[in-house]
Amino acid sequence: MRQEAFESRHAESWATFERWIAVLSAPRSRRGPDDDPVATISKSFPAMYRKICHHLALARTRRYSIGLQQRLNQLALDGHQHLYRTRTPFFTAIGNFLVREFPGAFRKQWRFMLASTLMFYLPAVGMALAVVAQPEIIYSLLDPVDVSQMEEMYDPANDVLGRERDSGSDIQMFGFYIYNNISIGFRMFAGGLIFGLGSLFFLMFNGLFFGAITAHLTVAGFTETFSSFVIGHSSFELTAITIFGGVGLMLGYGALAPGRKSRWQAIRSRARDGLPLIYGGTLMLVAAAFVEAFWSSTSWPPLSFKYAVGSFFWVLHIFYFWLMGRNEP
Repeated sequence: MRQEAFESRHAESWATFERWIAVLSAPRSRRGPDDDPVATISKSFPAMYRKICHHLALARTRRYSIGLQQRLNQLALDGHQHLYRTRTPFFTAIGNFLVREFPGAFRKQWRFMLASTLMFYLPAVGMALAVVAQPEIIYSLLDPVDVSQMEEMYDPANDVLGRERDSGSDIQMFGFYIYNNISIGFRMFAGGLIFGLGSLFFLMFNGLFFGAITAHLTVAGFTETFSSFVIGHSSFELTAITIFGGVGLMLGYGALAPGRKSRWQAIRSRARDGLPLIYGGTLMLVAAAFVEAFWSSTSWPPLSFKYAVGSFFWVLHIFYFWLMGRNEP
């Protein structure tokens, strides 16, 4: 596109952005009655700022005149100062993220989320059925020592379920669970850089592991202790794992099908789209670690109550990702 046509097409947007900056820069007492309302400007400002930055990139790429580049560059600088000078209150930003951005990003990337979920649960179900049919198959995935330790962890005679607390500290176990959960999520995400193969491997491996352990402990007669332990935090942890895996698949798809972008640009674009999912998934893993350390491991509540709480969390997650964030573009 020639520079004259480019300027003609976008001149009105630039003039509007300049007027907005003038309104935001002026003290309240000097704002005229004909100025655009600040509330309206603030709502549309981020989208217009991104458009100005895009126009600046196009002007540089197409080698338009220095004068036009300088004008757009100044608009971008002024827009950046106003956009980041007025910070949204912390709790308002967190609430907006949880109510809109996170579930909205999940819904927007539903294909990758669905693929990740299938790649985790299908191997889990397959391995569980195989272990029920032939219990010795579990030793093809775990050695006898690990299987024995799992059985000890969920022995009904234990006062505390799950991992043994040598220190007797739930807080220390909370830190351990955070480290363990985040490391799993990071591997799911980072594995996508290898054309998605790493994410597929970790999804399927963790699915096989989960299915094998679940079926083995069920066959061994530890159903109540195991299920009452995992149901409390499983909705947070397993959903977050599939979210991280889905973001990894997004990166892999960007590497395999970059389109008109370079492969690295396509990966970066997918990574930006996945940032809300990474942030939200991390919060879910921390929540899972908290529930696992302070609730799942306790043996005093009645089993029916623990099942009710765990079921409530699962229903809450389903409705959260189904209903929230519907208006997020």
